[in-house]
Amino acid sequence: MASTNRGHLLTEQINSASANLDQLSPLEIVDLFNQEDHKTIDAIASARKEIAQTIEATAKGIKQGGRLFYVGAGTSGRLGVLDAAECPPTFCSPPEMVQGILAGGASALVKSSEALEDLPEDGAKAMVDNNVNQFDVVVGITAGGTTPYVHGALKQAKKLGATTVAMSCLPAQQVPMPADIDIRLLTGAEILAGSTRLKAGTVTKMALNIISTGAMVQLGKVYGNRMIDVSVTNSKLEDRALRIISDLTQLDREKASALLSASGSKVKLALLMHWTNKTKAEAEKLLTEKDGDLRNALEQ
Repeated sequence: MASTNRGHLLTEQINSASANLDQLSPLEIVDLFNQEDHKTIDAIASARKEIAQTIEATAKGIKQGGRLFYVGAGTSGRLGVLDAAECPPTFCSPPEMVQGILAGGASALVKSSEALEDLPEDGAKAMVDNNVNQFDVVVGITAGGTTPYVHGALKQAKKLGATTVAMSCLPAQQVPMPADIDIRLLTGAEILAGSTRLKAGTVTKMALNIISTGAMVQLGKVYGNRMIDVSVTNSKLEDRALRIISDLTQLDREKASALLSASGSKVKLALLMHWTNKTKAEAEKLLTEKDGDLRNALEQ
């Protein structure tokens, strides 16, 4: 296996603030982490325009039948899979709308298969296997910026016409990446040198939260700050659905439950039925005409 010296990269450098890490008390360790983690907020702020561009591109692509793909290896890939997995229950989105592709597949979620990240051809193949096209957005996540699997995926996705997004914790001048949108989340050297599951992982999770939530907001899956497309699949989510309906309509819980039942357990539809006095079929038709956007449907 060829070895490349990456010691000059920002994510591999030594953090002077943690030089005596092995001599700190548990409380001092917590305080140091807390101090360093503040840098994640500044990193998000510095990349705000690129993150916003990704939200816009994702919403536009999905409206045309496209999908959002997160591609990565190790911690970066696992974070992408995690964010993708949370979209269906939160926004009632089909599983194929947001997908996480991890080097090594499902088994790599719980068992380290880091060696697989060195194969750019596998990343490229994943794009072909998933029929990536011009309506898709592909976010390549690599904290250290050099992951061959991610580079291979981004290059192939670009050839297939997709909008490509690079997400890295290195400055662009250290490691250029083949992407239309370049998100650089600069959190500096890690407390444990080179361990990008720490600040780099935290800031990546933050950025993915913003991208997926922002895109779903743009797609009309949120009203105010309520998840009106929540998937009612367990008692916790049913309780949340009933509280959303009660809070927004001022109905008591019993009437909110009856309304939710009449809508087929669809919060958005229940709200539209209540506010417009339409039948379920009429409300469904109106929502379809308005691409599922409740606010636009109500304005009509």
